[in-house]
Amino acid sequence: MDRDTAGLTQMGGEGADWIGLSGYTQMPHVFQNMGEGTYFHSGYLAIRQAIAAGANITYKILFNDAVAMTGGQAVDGQISVPQICQQLRGEGVAKIVVTTDDTTRYKGVALPDGIQVHDRHELDRLQRELRDTPGVTVLIHDQVCAAEKRRRRRQKTFPDPAKRLLINTAVCEGCGDCGVASNCLSLVPVETPFGRKRAIDQSSCNKDYTCVDGFCPSFVSVIGGTPRKKPASSGLPDADTLQKVIADLPAPSHAFEPASCNLLVVGVGGTGVVTIGAIVSMAAHLEGRGASVLDITGLAQKGGTVMSHVRVASGSDTTGAVRIDAGQADVAILCDAVAANNPDVLATLRRGHTRAVLNTWVAPTAEFTHNPDVNMDAEPLLGTIRQTVGADTAWELDAHGLAERYFGDSILSNMLMLGYAWQRGSVPVSRDALSRAIELNGVAVEKNRQAFDLGRVLAHDPGLLHPDRPAPQPVRIHAPEPLDAIMARCTAYLAAYQNQGYAKQFEQDIERIRAAEAALRPNARPHLTAKAAYSLHKLMAYKDEYEIGRLFTNGEFQQQLEAQFEGDYTLQFHLAPPILAKRDPATGVPRKITFGPWLEHVFRLLAHGRHLRGTWLDVFGYTAERRMERRLLRDYRRALRAVAKGLNEDNFVQALELADLPRQLRGFGHVKARQVDPFDTRLAELTETFTHGPSASTNEAHSTA
Repeated sequence: MDRDTAGLTQMGGEGADWIGLSGYTQMPHVFQNMGEGTYFHSGYLAIRQAIAAGANITYKILFNDAVAMTGGQAVDGQISVPQICQQLRGEGVAKIVVTTDDTTRYKGVALPDGIQVHDRHELDRLQRELRDTPGVTVLIHDQVCAAEKRRRRRQKTFPDPAKRLLINTAVCEGCGDCGVASNCLSLVPVETPFGRKRAIDQSSCNKDYTCVDGFCPSFVSVIGGTPRKKPASSGLPDADTLQKVIADLPAPSHAFEPASCNLLVVGVGGTGVVTIGAIVSMAAHLEGRGASVLDITGLAQKGGTVMSHVRVASGSDTTGAVRIDAGQADVAILCDAVAANNPDVLATLRRGHTRAVLNTWVAPTAEFTHNPDVNMDAEPLLGTIRQTVGADTAWELDAHGLAERYFGDSILSNMLMLGYAWQRGSVPVSRDALSRAIELNGVAVEKNRQAFDLGRVLAHDPGLLHPDRPAPQPVRIHAPEPLDAIMARCTAYLAAYQNQGYAKQFEQDIERIRAAEAALRPNARPHLTAKAAYSLHKLMAYKDEYEIGRLFTNGEFQQQLEAQFEGDYTLQFHLAPPILAKRDPATGVPRKITFGPWLEHVFRLLAHGRHLRGTWLDVFGYTAERRMERRLLRDYRRALRAVAKGLNEDNFVQALELADLPRQLRGFGHVKARQVDPFDTRLAELTETFTHGPSASTNEAHSTA
């Protein structure tokens, strides 16, 4: 997780390593994480020992109402935040504070004198205060595990707020600050002609809402709306037609004769991997056959790799060893390509023997929350699976996309894959037994049955669903876009952004680069010109107040909203206007303010006022951020003119780097500002190459090469 310190102790020994180390380092203090389940089990004694040793340490106790490391069970024993506070006060802890996502829950709750409850947004400030307090301090964060919230909401046992977040794709800069703020894997990449943006996967969203703290005006709260389930343009056929299609499906290649089977189910924690294993084993049990399941969830079940080893016997005898050994998997349902490339998974597969069903959709990994440019190409991952099991026994489908297309919920993708594998003759238990097992599971029974049957249809013949429509073609996001298409899109955008004259300036600058590249490499694809066009457009179309207003009112956002949500809903907007937003006292970062739907009228006024941009009436243009953006544009245009004049084979690589340099300038406010100094430095170095020739260091590098 890109942290500087990490320790390893037994449960109940948290902080013991620091007690031994602290006398031999100049570092004065550390933080130690602990769950309330660990606290109740034995962590309380570790805190007592730290107090006795006089250590400078802050224990951060997460009171999340679940034992996450073993599947989200309830904490064993009666425990509460007031009880923990009272115990720790009695032990002599120097200072105790409580943070929570909802301070209203503590109205009327009696805590020991001097212990205050704070909103979680004050976490950074409080941690700094505790770090500077001598002795043992404790921060208790009270917030139900977000994944458990989602699970309980599906079971109707936990309140479900009538609020969802949406990212306006056009406004999003793809900077990733929302991922830094939330560490949430429900923020997924969206590839657009203007670069990679972000969206919220509504199927997996835990409604934690911390992503809105990212410094970006693209976030909108949808109050009262529900995710649109079945788009009429691409949904399932009517119920009667679908039932007829399913009834006419031929039986799989096996004749339902009980056969032993080693089934491996692999995917991302929290998406139903364990459920698939449980349903298959229950189906075998209902047929009177021996079955065993071994779920390997690790210490981070939610969002990490999860494996379910399912062994089904042909008769009532036991299956022997529970874990599937190396090369012994008969069937593999690989619900996630990243998890499927785990060495422990690959070891169980055998070429020419294992029959694998592979989901081609790549779920964003934890790296994407901090690195917006992480490689999301699935092909190398899929290639490894094909080589391991053989192309003849590896079947691929975009289960995530299909589940969203037909059900509006990607959580059904794993069940769809089970149906696909069953229809391919790879799961030797009867459909009736599987249907009964789904019923006994008791969660979204009809939806899961439909997803199973849909997988069967897709395995047999996808054309049966919509015989009047052509088969969907795969999307190739890596194919280079023709330069003429880039130019047409960018000039049209800039004309709408400002006016035709502004768009003409763009064309003139790019034509100079095009001519220089064509003279140097007349028969090559114009890579340099394409990069320059993208970058210059990005700098010219900087998202000021006028542009934000236009992008919320030009009709595209309304289309995006209606495509994702239905029902009677209202909107809230989350912005940090320079004049109104207060700064966080600890970080100095402006805090967002929530505005009601009336802000749409303000957006329309701003959109009409875009013609004031750059004039003396442009009140927003006098701010430091706007002056910075105009200066960046001037510097880059000057650099492009230098490239057009001095381009040759010796500096072509540097020209490509210079042309692409503005891609690193993403985000708003302080997020963008901290990228400016490195940009300025590198731009000046590269520009020097075209005005005065290569620097001494560049010449030395060339001679060494």
